[in-house]
Amino acid sequence: MLYLIGLGLSYADDITVRGLNAVKKCKRVYLEAYTSILMAADKESLEEFYGREVILADRELVESGSDIILENAQEDDVAFLVVGDPFGATTHTDLIIRARELNIPIETIHNASVMNAVGACGLQLYNFGQTVSLVFFTENWRPDSFYNKILENRKIGLHTLVLLDIKVKEQSIENMARGRLIYEPPRYMSIETAAEQLLEIEEKRQEQCYTENTPAVAISRLGSPAQTIKAATLKELTQYESGEPLHSLIILGRQVHDLELDYLQAFCENIDQYKQFVREDQEFFKPPPYVPPEEDEFSD
Repeated sequence: MLYLIGLGLSYADDITVRGLNAVKKCKRVYLEAYTSILMAADKESLEEFYGREVILADRELVESGSDIILENAQEDDVAFLVVGDPFGATTHTDLIIRARELNIPIETIHNASVMNAVGACGLQLYNFGQTVSLVFFTENWRPDSFYNKILENRKIGLHTLVLLDIKVKEQSIENMARGRLIYEPPRYMSIETAAEQLLEIEEKRQEQCYTENTPAVAISRLGSPAQTIKAATLKELTQYESGEPLHSLIILGRQVHDLELDYLQAFCENIDQYKQFVREDQEFFKPPPYVPPEEDEFSD
């Protein structure tokens, strides 16, 4: 049996009881270690809590070495641990497809992820549209494919959850070219960097998807003891000191409910000013009034 087990967002004991029972009976336990991190636990603390050895599974092992993870899983129980929920990252569907091809039974044990815990900021989950990912820009690579999805969300009034880039066990271009297994230090995108990159792309595209005054919400260390939430404009967030990772950013949609604004008041320095920016944003993206089609003069 292959068990895909969600670990939740932060603590070693965020794992469910069913997930913990599955881990304890598995012959091998892998921890996926590149799409996210547990903010209040590490490999050693997990091993102590589980009473089992934990094998770190980096991107290379998961994407290219699935046969190692799945070895003898027809007869042995193998656990694949994922921070958040197992289906929070599409990467893990490849592992499931490969297990099916090998006729390995699969059981998924779900847990909280950023996709649902983001409701802690007070914005209603029903009002979220497409989720987008924002990667670190480089000198020669500044992708803007996320922009169209944000614009689609904004036009129909929905909030956009922006997941910020994580670089773990990455090689520099030089080391990769020379075949040297030397890895760069881990990097986690901050709120400040995300806001700057978003505004840079708006300056480039000029399609008014958002502006410096667009209301947003910054969420840092969601589900951890040091969780913080900040409601501000994108311009204000370029000066925000977001601190230790992990971070996510929400761009508000046009249809902001009064209850959502009331909840955000606890995270906003100047709620009156913030509400004004929300009203201006709503007015800008208000759909045009309905104009009935002209009747055909020759119709019955």
